[in-house]
Amino acid sequence: MKPMSDTTLSSEKKPLTISEAMSKYLDMVRLSRSKHTMLAYKNALNIFREILRENSLEPASAPIGALTEDLVSPMAEHLKIFASATEQLYLQAVKGFYEYVDAERLTEINQSRVRVLIRQRSRRPGIRFPQFPADDIETLLDKVQAVENLLVPLSEDEDAVNVKLRAYRDRAFLLTLADTGFRVHEACGLRRGDIDWNEQRAIIIGKGDKQAVVRFTSRALQAIKDYLAQRAALDGNSGRQLSSLPLFARHDKGAGKKVKPMTPTTGRNIVKERVAQFLGKEMVGKITPHSFRHYFVTTVLRGSGNLKLAQELARHSNIQVTQRYAHLSNDELDKAYYEIFEHKKESS
Repeated sequence: MKPMSDTTLSSEKKPLTISEAMSKYLDMVRLSRSKHTMLAYKNALNIFREILRENSLEPASAPIGALTEDLVSPMAEHLKIFASATEQLYLQAVKGFYEYVDAERLTEINQSRVRVLIRQRSRRPGIRFPQFPADDIETLLDKVQAVENLLVPLSEDEDAVNVKLRAYRDRAFLLTLADTGFRVHEACGLRRGDIDWNEQRAIIIGKGDKQAVVRFTSRALQAIKDYLAQRAALDGNSGRQLSSLPLFARHDKGAGKKVKPMTPTTGRNIVKERVAQFLGKEMVGKITPHSFRHYFVTTVLRGSGNLKLAQELARHSNIQVTQRYAHLSNDELDKAYYEIFEHKKESS
């Protein structure tokens, strides 16, 4: 057999360093996850780099083969200084890195051991019940159903046409949030052509790049139709196919006569402005676009008592998320508590 020459040996591919493997992993995350997830994972791996250095392993020079499952333990211990939710997110990032290294055959990893170490050394996230002022949301929705209540200019020089368009849009937008469970960015991303008016639903690409069906109530659809009727001239002069136009558009000086889609920031501002108008400035911040999602899930549970139905309509991937709302919908518990404690006091 012909011996390998020095040239052949030098041309062999060098193994990746731990830092290089991390960079490749983050490149993959960047392509498949949201920007916020990408930044969180990057922060997690920066912390993991420091943990490696504390354990006499320099990521920039140590080959990926030096990575062992044992290094998960000091990472998990360090993350106790963070909130439980952050701890879980950062451990998920590190776990994903180990899975990537193993899948790419950069080095052999015992995935079962990684999972056991994380489970044994991390805190279990506690259940946090969603907090939102349901009665105030009901009051707000009652107020906005009368569109004349919303005909309030934002400034003295605001165009009367924009005031009217905003009034109809805001009514449609708030009723849609309350009756569909849309996340604010999902609602803002809707196009006119997304809605099936006969079936009263829309097919969207939601969280996690998953296709989903969202159903509309008659009152939400009627409010949307009223709004689009007011927008008919603007849409007709846009020179674009109606189906491609945003369902909820901007109506401000910056948009002018163009039909531009609302951004999530605009959606949040609508909620702030109408909450301040109808409920008072002290309620601003206590009701957000996501509060309407909480309201939606709780309404489904109160009306059906069906946890699985609520999960499907809210598009929760994990039923444990839906279970956080169950205590809010159990009117029988409230009634029983009153009968046991309050009624007893009144009788004595």
